[in-house]
Amino acid sequence: MAAAAAGTAAAAAYASLKLHITPEKFYVEACDDGADDVLAIDRVSTEVTLTVKKDVPPSAVTRPIYGILGTIRLVAGTYLIVITKKKKVGEIFSHAIWKATDFDILSYKKTMLHLTDIQLQDNKVFLSMLSHVLSMDGFYFSTTYDLTHTLQRLANTSPEFQEMSLLERADPRFVWNGHLLREFAAQPEIHRFATPVMHGFITMHSCSINGKCFDWLLVSRRSCFRAGVRYYVRGIDSEGHAANFVETEQIVHYKGSKASFVQTRGSIPFFWSQRPNLKYKPKPQISKSVNHMDGFQRHFDSQIISYGKQMIVNLVNQKGSEKPLEQTFAKMVNSMANGMVRYVAFDFHKECSRMRWDRLQILMDQLAEQQDEFSYFLVDSDGKIVTQQEGIFRSNCMDCLDRTNVIQSLLARRSLQAQLQRLGVLHVGQRIEEQADFEKIYKNAWADNANACAKQYAGTGALKTDYTRTGKRTQWGLIMDGWNSLIRYYKNNFSDGFRQDAIDLFLGNYSVDEVEPASPLHVKKDWKFLALPIIMVVAFSMCIICLLMAGDTWTETLAYVLFWGSASFGTFAIILYNGKDFVDAPKLVQKEKMD
Repeated sequence: MAAAAAGTAAAAAYASLKLHITPEKFYVEACDDGADDVLAIDRVSTEVTLTVKKDVPPSAVTRPIYGILGTIRLVAGTYLIVITKKKKVGEIFSHAIWKATDFDILSYKKTMLHLTDIQLQDNKVFLSMLSHVLSMDGFYFSTTYDLTHTLQRLANTSPEFQEMSLLERADPRFVWNGHLLREFAAQPEIHRFATPVMHGFITMHSCSINGKCFDWLLVSRRSCFRAGVRYYVRGIDSEGHAANFVETEQIVHYKGSKASFVQTRGSIPFFWSQRPNLKYKPKPQISKSVNHMDGFQRHFDSQIISYGKQMIVNLVNQKGSEKPLEQTFAKMVNSMANGMVRYVAFDFHKECSRMRWDRLQILMDQLAEQQDEFSYFLVDSDGKIVTQQEGIFRSNCMDCLDRTNVIQSLLARRSLQAQLQRLGVLHVGQRIEEQADFEKIYKNAWADNANACAKQYAGTGALKTDYTRTGKRTQWGLIMDGWNSLIRYYKNNFSDGFRQDAIDLFLGNYSVDEVEPASPLHVKKDWKFLALPIIMVVAFSMCIICLLMAGDTWTETLAYVLFWGSASFGTFAIILYNGKDFVDAPKLVQKEKMD
């Protein structure tokens, strides 16, 4: 069966590596049984060649590594990025799955004397950007299994596909180091040294219901196309790639049979933006200068090719600033008039207001018939495909995080109920909700998935995870949501420009030009950027001082307080009006051009 052959020896990457460093070259030695290959990387010419173990100089400094992430050019020249620590997540069908937990960025150049002070500073900033991306949790890899494809895609492949290297056959949407490995990709003979790495979330659990043991897995794959942070990357690009696009697959493995249910999430797929401007919730802007239908059509054409029928579940508010987005989305689906694409709008916040979370059942009932029609992927212990998943639920809210995750967990549970009954794990009439031990594992895993996706896009853990974990909304959950919302506000306004630049550099959306005369990192700030906050702080301080140190008469005190109070309030109003000038904006790629 194709799925079982997903990690044949021919396709495997080297699992055990040693890095030997000399002043002239990096040598990466394959230490797998029977392997004699050594990758030689010239630190001067940057040429990459294959050699053998006897060519490694005994004077080389040696250390173990767990994979090559790739190479990147910065101001100081080329750098090699390697995985230095890993943690085992578990096994998928006897294939070890690892989380990369630490990396090293090694310079080809032995000295930085050829750089000016400004170039040295720029190089330091670019290195800190790479370190920031690498410090983000959620980089996973396997040297024997293709993590970027669903079970259904792997089961419907050709024999030629099975013989390809992991790098060749990986889905480019989910290979986060695709840009870093571009030079490796051009040389098939060195593919076994390249480790495709996905970004997202993976959890695995060995579970038991009715004394029957099965493996339950949850895999979320984040797309590297139109990747970025919450407010700087919304909507789609001209190719139809949606922001914050994540493919989530739930897998069950029982007595050799394998079942899988796949869902996707992604930003509302037309051209809109929501730039941070110091307001708690910036108003979304739908672009008036572009043809939305071209990108919209491209998005759904590619989704239909990848997944079949599309059931859009739009969870945004149907009033206020989110209303125009819902109306435009519905109108565009109608205009496209594609029988493969259906649309349901459910105002999550309105329906579930005042803790009425039981009302989510209204949506589940609405989607039940469609879910039964889509089915799920199932292959029996003999490798025979029993059912295929014929369509997919594409859920979204504004961020495609909190509301989306709640709905996805409910749809996945409904599918799992059907799968476990069909496999004979659940008896007729039994429900997953009644299996206390498994239900706890299930809810916590989906809440962890929510947190991982939220941290990667919005900078904090998810909201509403108390409901995902416990099945009910709690007062403590509301307090934690408030705290996370405050942290999101700070990060989205004052640190997301750097985070966006870091992602753009890592993914190759921006390439460093060593001879570029003016670095985009040096953007001169307008006078008001420094002057107004200082004036506001001074005025507010004077207002407090006047209150504490009262004048001779109350009228004199009142006059001083009113003067300094109005000065601080007026300055604050001017800052808020010019909010976009005070936030931390990306410098490397002009996102306005991409919206």
